[in-house]
Amino acid sequence: MCFELFGDLTESDGLVHVTDSTFDNVVLKSELPVVVDFYADWCGPCHIIEPVIERLSNEYKGRVVFAKLDTDDNQQIVERYDIMSIPTVMVFRNGKVKQSIIGAVPEPYIRRMIDSVLKA
Repeated sequence: MCFELFGDLTESDGLVHVTDSTFDNVVLKSELPVVVDFYADWCGPCHIIEPVIERLSNEYKGRVVFAKLDTDDNQQIVERYDIMSIPTVMVFRNGKVKQSIIGAVPEPYIRRMIDSVLKA
């Protein structure tokens, strides 16, 4: 997938930063499963899982897309998916939410969630 097509899309450390305007094209239309980390800069637990998401993005590179969405700046997507607590991590496949976890959970929980979607 070529991410240069979207003007306000940025990629760093294997993570794609999506916005209200890029979410549908990057996440819902992806041919690969997409893990979306819903976060905010002020959120302590979000910072706890950040290195886990970065590690997993490198480990699953080429099989899964990893995206981050700042909940403070992207209220349309937050409302669409009824994000009430952060961090929330959702796995999308074929445009639909397949799994989700709320809170700063240990890495094995996130890994199992991703693996179950890959095996389905």
